[in-house]
Amino acid sequence: MNPFTDILTQADVGSVSPEALLLILCLSFCIGHIVAWTYMLTHSGLSYSQMFTASLVVLPVLVAMVMMLMINNIGVAMGLFAVIAVVRFRNVLKDTRDTSFVLWSITEGLACGTQKFALAIVGGLAISAIFFYMRFTSFGGRHRYDVVLSLQYSGGPESIDGLKRVLKRHAVRAHLASQRDSDGQNVDLSYRLLLRDPSRSRELIRELEWTPGIGRVSLYHREDESEI
Repeated sequence: MNPFTDILTQADVGSVSPEALLLILCLSFCIGHIVAWTYMLTHSGLSYSQMFTASLVVLPVLVAMVMMLMINNIGVAMGLFAVIAVVRFRNVLKDTRDTSFVLWSITEGLACGTQKFALAIVGGLAISAIFFYMRFTSFGGRHRYDVVLSLQYSGGPESIDGLKRVLKRHAVRAHLASQRDSDGQNVDLSYRLLLRDPSRSRELIRELEWTPGIGRVSLYHREDESEI
């Protein structure tokens, strides 16, 4: 038998079988999708994050790997807590995707250090494939709106009618995201728009600026937003 194969089989004595390992990883991957889809369908507001949604898919797989490492091994559990505490103390991660990569690296190191080589290889390939899958499919993206439109309204009903006509002409979907009194006379409005033709966004801005009672028009494309 190949010496490399001997190392793999002997080092994983007492751990789960390869079939059970694949089943656990696949099941946690599928359940992660259920969690992510539920989040996507029930989320409301402006703070939606595609990176956070994608992390909801990969985190159950990572946690499943961690739990398989800690089966009947208190030392691994204590070592995991110590490493995570050091990383948390030294770095403040604001992106959940970055957190997933840090947890992945820690888990791979623990798997190799405890001689769970089969788990390290299979789990590493599976999680890598998941990240590439989410990258190529843009999983978690919600293309409901193209741009965010901000403007200041200071007119009467005729101005509102003019605003609605312009939006209807240029947008398939328009959603009033926020409305705030700025100085008692003017109102700051923010719309989320799905444009009929994104290349005509400048024309939309010009028409709004020509509309009586409408001023301070600004348009932010989706890629310019920190979160969507």
